[in-house]
This record gives sequence, structure tokens and C-alpha cells, in this order.
Amino acid sequence: MSGTGPISQDWEPVVIRKKAPTAAAKKDEKVVNAARRMGAEIETVKKSTAGTNKAASSSTTLNTRKLDEETENLHHDRVPTELKKAIMQARMDKKLTQSQLAQIINEKPQVIQEYESGKAIPNQQVIGKLERALGTKLRGKK
Repeated sequence: MSGTGPISQDWEPVVIRKKAPTAAAKKDEKVVNAARRMGAEIETVKKSTAGTNKAASSSTTLNTRKLDEETENLHHDRVPTELKKAIMQARMDKKLTQSQLAQIINEKPQVIQEYESGKAIPNQQVIGKLERALGTKLRGKK
């Protein structure tokens, strides 16, 4: 070990610091109150959309004027008179009740009732089931 010189050590202080507070921690009530006690300047800014759900409702304001100016009445198609009469006639010919017919086509009796009263919105699948169950052509040319 001779010739290597005196052994020296590095005795400089090592400083370990905590991480800087996150944005959420800076807004924490305890941190803000501690800063007030220390006399630090605190800036509070009220956001214009704070406490509201503006993002969800902002798209409606764009179309409101267009909707107000809209004069056309839009409605769903209903079962035509010819179709409801044809369903009733075919069901009567087979001597079935509405609930029996509904059970045959695996639908609720209310569906048959709505079709025969003309209140239902026509569904091609249901009309196809009715055609097969009643053995008649309900759509297209007869």
C-alpha cells in the first residue's frame, strides 16, 4: 500500500428531497390552508364550466336552431289498413284467437293486437311469421 498516497474520503453532504407536490396535492384544502398561514400568495380561478356538465349538453345547442326551424312533421310508418284487414281475415278463417296466433309465431299477444289495430310499426320478420302461420301472402302483390 505504499505509494498510493493518503486515503481521502468525500464528505460532501447528500440532500434527499421529497418529490414536488402533484397538481391534485396543490389543490388539497390542507395544503392551501398551510400556504395561507405561511403568507404565500394564493391565486384562485373559477372555471367557467365548473360544477356543470357542459360537455354533455354542448352539442344540443348547435342543433337547437335547426330543430326550431324544422317544420316537417316526421312520424313512423304504421300498419296499412289492407294489411291489418288481411291479418284479421286470415286469422278468422283459421279460427284462431289473437293469443293463439301469437303463441304460434312466438310473439306476445299484444303484438298481434297492435298489428290488427294498426298501431304497430311494421316489422318484416313479424309479417313473415304471420304469413307462414296463416298460410297467406300479406306482403306484395296478391
